Amino acid sequence: MLAKPVLRLSVLAVAFSATACLAQPNAALATDSCGEVVTIETHGRTTTRYAFASPPPVPAQSARIAVVLLVGGGGYLDLDNKGCPRELTGNSLVRSIPHFHELGFVTALVDAPSDHFGADGLAGFRISSEHADDLGKVIADVRARTKGAVWLIGTSRGSISAANAAARLSSSPAPDGVVLTSALMSGQRGAKKRWVAQSVFDVPLEAIRLPVLVVGHAADKCMRSPAELMGNVTARTNGLREQVVTVTGGPGRPGAPSIEACEGRAPHGFVDQEAEVAAGIARFIHGGEY
Repeated sequence: MLAKPVLRLSVLAVAFSATACLAQPNAALATDSCGEVVTIETHGRTTTRYAFASPPPVPAQSARIAVVLLVGGGGYLDLDNKGCPRELTGNSLVRSIPHFHELGFVTALVDAPSDHFGADGLAGFRISSEHADDLGKVIADVRARTKGAVWLIGTSRGSISAANAAARLSSSPAPDGVVLTSALMSGQRGAKKRWVAQSVFDVPLEAIRLPVLVVGHAADKCMRSPAELMGNVTARTNGLREQVVTVTGGPGRPGAPSIEACEGRAPHGFVDQEAEVAAGIARFIHGGEY
């Protein structure tokens, strides 16, 4: 079979800066809140909370595009009753929420389900069909609220969740497209915790037929997200549109590749380049190129 052509782009970023799941609002949206906290019923009598936040008002009947945000690490945000995360606050997607709002997107910041709180958080659950189904319920609820397209964006270990959901979901629970940033493409084999070996290549990427955008940073020294492997992701997906983007610029990070470099406030998290990356993602979502 002939190799599938993939559009590659190197970007010099400037270094400045009502569904079956029975959704229930947990708290009224306050002026100092990060969003309305919504709780949905998920697998095995668990619940999953997400913070739903909108940009400045639009006409009531207008369809709005929403981005469902899946953070890295263990995925446990410990959202408070105002929708603000108490954990993983340095994650690139958490920091990028204001930029997505400025671009007109609704955001849904998803916490770990109630049976995956704590340090390990989602752990190996990220590649399961149950996790994909849970995210499908979030997507369906967000779509019912916004009446528009819903995209999944997963960063770092959250890219595993996003790819898993994009591969497994169909019909109304499926996203309209998927964005993977600093994707986890290299797991640690032989680790004491078996789930540490997981990467996006452990999900059925071939089943993804949605638009796919993969974004990484040339200076990312995280051992789990080497930018040179990004083309291997789209080599397996069958996306309606696909683009691989290597971001350059920013403050960089000294030293050799390491696990310590897999942090949000580093090239792995597009530090000081959040607005530029959000704008590129927006262009792709709207049908253009990053």
